[in-house]
Amino acid sequence: MIEVKGVTKSFDDFTALDNVTCNIAEGCIYGMVGSNGAGKSTLLRVLSGIYKADKGEAIIDGINVYENTYMKNKLVFVADELFFLAGTNMKSMAKFYSSIYDNFDMDRFAELTKTFGLDPSKSISNFSKGMKRQAAIILALSTRAKYMFFDETFDGLDPVMRNLVKKLICGDVADNNATVIVTSHSLRELEDLCDHLSLLPWEITVASAAFKDDFDESKFEGIRITRYRQEGSVANMIVSGDREQTMDIINAMNPVVFDVLPLTLEEVFTYEMEALGYTFDVKGDKTYE
Repeated sequence: MIEVKGVTKSFDDFTALDNVTCNIAEGCIYGMVGSNGAGKSTLLRVLSGIYKADKGEAIIDGINVYENTYMKNKLVFVADELFFLAGTNMKSMAKFYSSIYDNFDMDRFAELTKTFGLDPSKSISNFSKGMKRQAAIILALSTRAKYMFFDETFDGLDPVMRNLVKKLICGDVADNNATVIVTSHSLRELEDLCDHLSLLPWEITVASAAFKDDFDESKFEGIRITRYRQEGSVANMIVSGDREQTMDIINAMNPVVFDVLPLTLEEVFTYEMEALGYTFDVKGDKTYE
């Protein structure tokens, strides 16, 4: 289980993460979306132990990740800006990874290079952008890591490769109970892949609740409601904040009916960006006020 507890991370005069809290259960695919600069990449680097949080903790399986080699052996991070050792090919990178990861699977590495149609003997510097992304994904999946973090997972991949990567990620979750965090600017790519969604800097819950007595929005004091609509005795809300905490608060009100409702990522993203000051015209273009 991943626990992010009040994590704050700043760089000079810029705060990338401000008191971020979320819990991510084992064996799920957790998607993160948000505007540029929202802190998605920074949070993944904190979870990977690359950055140390200024405040709060990033805990995986009860262990603080930062400077913990045991925990780092159980996770792999594919960054948005890919890095390979100079002058290497995929074979030499696989050997390098196998020296770090106890469970690196050379057989799977060989199988995946054939599946993706990449030449493991060819210099990675001669790969296209999409091929480099594929190479990084192959190496990550071959680690057999329990926790896998992918930043801008589908950047540079064509539709066929995107579907293949999705299939492989889902397979690792189903077969090995892996926990995966993915970020992407393509909302539609995450919509059919993720079990849960967090829109940084907030986690999103879409809820519908009905009560016997008369009420209005003031009933939900203590919940950060970004969209509220009430029809008779039924309230429909988009709520920002910890999902479990939100559900506990509403359940404590003894609702007659309480459901967590589906909402497309595109709708959630649009609503939250409007809350941050973005406006969208009829053509779908955005401006900032």
